[in-house]
Amino acid sequence: MLFDLDPGGVATITLNRPARLNAINLEMRDLLWTYLGACRDAEVRVLVFRGEGRAFSAGADISEFGTAPSIVAARRARHERDVWSLLLSLEAVTVVRMHGFCFGAGLELPLCCDVRVAAADTRFGLPEVTLGYIPSACGTQTLPRTVPPAVAAHMILTGEPIGVEDALRWRLVDEAVPLADLDAAVARAVARALADPAAARRHRVAMTSR
Repeated sequence: MLFDLDPGGVATITLNRPARLNAINLEMRDLLWTYLGACRDAEVRVLVFRGEGRAFSAGADISEFGTAPSIVAARRARHERDVWSLLLSLEAVTVVRMHGFCFGAGLELPLCCDVRVAAADTRFGLPEVTLGYIPSACGTQTLPRTVPPAVAAHMILTGEPIGVEDALRWRLVDEAVPLADLDAAVARAVARALADPAAARRHRVAMTSR
């Protein structure tokens, strides 16, 4: 995972495990906690998330499941470093550049953000049920507050992904463009966020006020 901060107050966090489709492992989770804290301390104005390679993120790295010393230790780590609550509490406007696969935690992270811009070929899903568990990065809470409840229930209970056309219809994403135009669309979203941060935060305000 990479972190960059420009003089204008725009920070970028890049998920950088392209060979694993940016599957989020424990090291990345710890770095995300550190970088989000740096964004808060540095009074970052806009934070952009992006993923290297063919996908934003295929979700959690399941190869690390069950490697904690105990269930108690795993739960303690989540409480002591609640990445998702920290993300939701940031003053910075959060913008996500989405492409390829946005599955599991790779969708739950964007659901905690303000502005979601996607490439036209992006697929979105919460496939955890196919592995015998439920979305554990607040997706059971954030998805029903973003899309119609019946849509959220279908995605969570079946694990079936959706495409960009449905994501736009159900307001899962704010804008979809061809992949070649994605960086330009994200740059425009950042400019709008800098100009009117209150308007850009409307998703998060609606989500956290319920």
